Amino acid sequence: MSDKPSFDVPDVDLASLTTSEREQLLQSEFLKQTAKMPWREMQTYYARGSVIVVSAELDLIAVAVQLGLDNSAQFAAWIEQGFIAPATDEQALVWYENDQTLWVTVAAPWILVQHKNLA
Repeated sequence: MSDKPSFDVPDVDLASLTTSEREQLLQSEFLKQTAKMPWREMQTYYARGSVIVVSAELDLIAVAVQLGLDNSAQFAAWIEQGFIAPATDEQALVWYENDQTLWVTVAAPWILVQHKNLA
């Protein structure tokens, strides 16, 4: 994983797009860069405080899109409900010891991770 994610975004004036069009563009880009990754490969990002845990109850891509749209009201609600939060030391240790694989997407400057049944 690179420190600077690259987006294959068409040369578009984002300000000229409707909210729906911006959502669709962001969703397409986040889908392209979402993958399963071992937690052990996330240690550098965790150490920087860049890892945000998304509850399995939420759609990881939808969360990334709302972050990309800077929807602070939605994020405040998710935080208040306990659906998103920074990764804790306890989570990091358990995931490390269990050699856990997580769903991951980059919503710069954040790395969003989600623990779901990956079977």
